[in-house]
Amino acid sequence: MTDPRAAPGRTHNEINDAIVIGPAILGRDITLRLPAQVPLATSGLPAGSPAFTGRQDDLDRLLACLNPPASDDGAADDDAGAARAVVVTAVGGLAGVGKTELAVQAARTALRRGWFAGGVLFADLFGYDDDRRRDPGQVLEGMLGALGVPGEHIPAHTQDRSRLLRSVLAEFAARGRRILVVADNANTARQAELLLPTDGVNAAIVTSRHTLAMLNARLLDLNVLDPDGALAMLDETLRIADPDDTRIPTDPTGAAALADACGHLPLALRIAAALLAEDPDHTPAALARELGQVQPIEGLAYGRDGVRSAFELSYRTLTPHQQRLFRILTVNPGPNISTAAAAALTDHDEPTVRHQLKDLARAHLIERAAGPDRWRMHDLVRQYATTLGLQHADTDHRDQALHRLLNHYDATTWAANARLDPTATTPTAREFTAREQALVWLDTELPNLTAAARTAADTGHPDTTIALALNLARFLEWRRLFNDWITLSTLARDTAQHTGDRNGTSRAMNNLGLALQEVRRFEEAITALQQATDIFRETGDRHGEGMALNNLGLALRQVRRFDEAITAHHDDLTICRETGDRHGEGVALNSLGIALQEVRRFEEAITAQQEAAAIYRETGDRHGEGRASNSLGIALQEVRRFDEAITAHQQAAAIYRETGDRHGEGRASNNLGLALREVRRFDEALAAGQEAVRAFVEVGDEYSEAIARQSLEETTQASAAPDGH
Repeated sequence: MTDPRAAPGRTHNEINDAIVIGPAILGRDITLRLPAQVPLATSGLPAGSPAFTGRQDDLDRLLACLNPPASDDGAADDDAGAARAVVVTAVGGLAGVGKTELAVQAARTALRRGWFAGGVLFADLFGYDDDRRRDPGQVLEGMLGALGVPGEHIPAHTQDRSRLLRSVLAEFAARGRRILVVADNANTARQAELLLPTDGVNAAIVTSRHTLAMLNARLLDLNVLDPDGALAMLDETLRIADPDDTRIPTDPTGAAALADACGHLPLALRIAAALLAEDPDHTPAALARELGQVQPIEGLAYGRDGVRSAFELSYRTLTPHQQRLFRILTVNPGPNISTAAAAALTDHDEPTVRHQLKDLARAHLIERAAGPDRWRMHDLVRQYATTLGLQHADTDHRDQALHRLLNHYDATTWAANARLDPTATTPTAREFTAREQALVWLDTELPNLTAAARTAADTGHPDTTIALALNLARFLEWRRLFNDWITLSTLARDTAQHTGDRNGTSRAMNNLGLALQEVRRFEEAITALQQATDIFRETGDRHGEGMALNNLGLALRQVRRFDEAITAHHDDLTICRETGDRHGEGVALNSLGIALQEVRRFEEAITAQQEAAAIYRETGDRHGEGRASNSLGIALQEVRRFDEAITAHQQAAAIYRETGDRHGEGRASNNLGLALREVRRFDEALAAGQEAVRAFVEVGDEYSEAIARQSLEETTQASAAPDGH
């Protein structure tokens, strides 16, 4: 503009603190004053929700990435620019998890703190909506216009627009007007990368349902809210509609059930709150029950807004192969799945399936579970995928996929059990090269295997149900998972009886009897084991008959029917010797020795247990050897051969420790403490007793813990007595 102060005949123009794009008609002196801030830069930023909650840690992490450089003038020198090379944060997560809300809250907080004097450029890319998706060129045109670039000076080509945007942003930063770019709902890194600053001072947030690891950005993946955050969101959302609405705090149980039905997903929680807000007489508990009567994903909709429609947009971006894998993963009945199991489902090789699983994880339609090569789905996503899977059951060959999966679980469980069996020859299966490896696999897969056994029973695969239950028995006993053992053994028994499988029935009942003993349901155990013995005898299975007789003897001893127990063990011993079952003979001798102790036939008991320990050593069963040594030590104490008893218990404790049996180590340590007390070695006795208590606490055996604490107290009292007694 012309300065009235200019002399006649002269034009004085001045450019003050401005960025000029396009031609300028200049005189000798030029004055051009632009506003101190471009007002359009912040006009598109959505309002933040007053119910934003449960995301403070995520908000703090995002704000840490937006914090301005230390330089006073806002420009980064070479060193600072290198240190702040990462100026983009990519917020990823499942549809409806709250990515946009977090970005908006962070942007508004940063503006309030004065970090972005140039404002915020916000653009929704609609990357998952085919009808509204915006290409980078369109978005760049809008951003340049917001920054004051005249339309006639915006280049026609996308790359040129990107270069101009970056130049303008850098100029703003150099003049102390940092700008934040928010690119919301990007489908791919390519859709967003041309919109982002590269000057090292301005910053950007990109949100996506995919993990955009190729964007050279700080990655921030959001999870669903924790239970407290979910309840707070329900409460605060309701109070926006009515500040006096107290339904969430006054019905904590119902509110927690509703939050669980929503999977703690913010979108689902907002919809649930809307459904409650429109009906003041409705309760959280009642809404939770309603959602439980259908799949929650069907009920979590409000008009056009719904969880299903949000997931649908993500699903559409998948390739046909990825879509099929997404659908067929729900054939697995357990809570998560390994890559190997997914490969069995799809009948493809593991590398191919692993690649596809990673694609689904990047799209946040599945997520990594605990442990390597493991995957899980959010509950609501699983409901959506299951519905799709049933719709495509024929084309996906869903029945065949289930059959392959059950075979995979059956075969691998057999291999793991074989590795745990001390009497088995080296398993030929390649899955496990060490016992510890088999235990880790079983620990990890147990929820899937339990669910698979139930599914097999319900879908016409009874042999798999029985095989899984039988092959898991040794592991369940080892881990002291007695309730699981009872449940699976009962399922196997019922399945075998229904199909007329006498062999399966007898083996399942034998395992059921053992498991019932462990929870001290002795009469039920005796009944089950007597029935198992009868069926084994009827079917001519001498090995099975001997095994059931041994277990029956153990149960009879617990109810003090000692003579019957001794008879059962003698009968078992006879069968083992007739059939040449050397390991079974060791088991029978050890059990017989324990029963003989109960009727005070200690010398016979010692002989039996010494023979048992020798047979266990001969057959390579270290754990059995430890069991026999511990029983031998008890008998030796009874005849006051305490030094020998101490040696036996020390050997037992060492073997249990070596084989990882913490519960057995506790038993041996307790017995060792008793023997040491008898020879007045009180310090060692107290140490052994304390170790026994620690072991029982660790494994959660309160009954044995109480016994060990009583023994430890008696040792403490004896050590404090004047005469040591």
